[in-house]
Amino acid sequence: MPEAGRLDGAAVAERLSRLDGLLEQVQGAPGPMTGAAIEAVQALTEVYGEALARVLDGAEGPVLERMAGDELIGHLLVLHGIHPEPPERRAARAVEALRPAVRERGGDIELDGVESGVARVRVTAKGCGTSSAALEDAVREAVLALAPELTGVERAPGDEGRGAPAFVPVESLTVRPAPTGGRS
Repeated sequence: MPEAGRLDGAAVAERLSRLDGLLEQVQGAPGPMTGAAIEAVQALTEVYGEALARVLDGAEGPVLERMAGDELIGHLLVLHGIHPEPPERRAARAVEALRPAVRERGGDIELDGVESGVARVRVTAKGCGTSSAALEDAVREAVLALAPELTGVERAPGDEGRGAPAFVPVESLTVRPAPTGGRS
């Protein structure tokens, strides 16, 4: 639960969505003020970026890690090109966070590297191939959430024949199934 006066994740998402809509309206508005409004938003963004960079200059240790690990602050740090952690490391963290759920279902994933803005992920799995695309989508979503400046996420070259993709429901990557028990 956020502190009093603070926005929770849903409220932040709602405001970001509203902001996107408002910016689209400004960009589509006819008249001479459109350019001035867009320039004002850009100048405000630059000033806030500089303020954030100055805060980052004085941050170290747990404070820096907390800032870099916060989804909203992390996106702002990326937007301004000042994220202290390289995209390769953030992509690796995203893959590592998914690994236990994939391994639990008989597969494995690992980051093979990042080249030209594209993360390459090695996927090994067993089972039905019907949800291979869902697994790849979940990996793509997780990597791009932490490293949004990357342009894509692909299977590592030569990874196509490393076993049939496993059936891993996307929901199972974020929700632990309830234990099954033999109650009579």
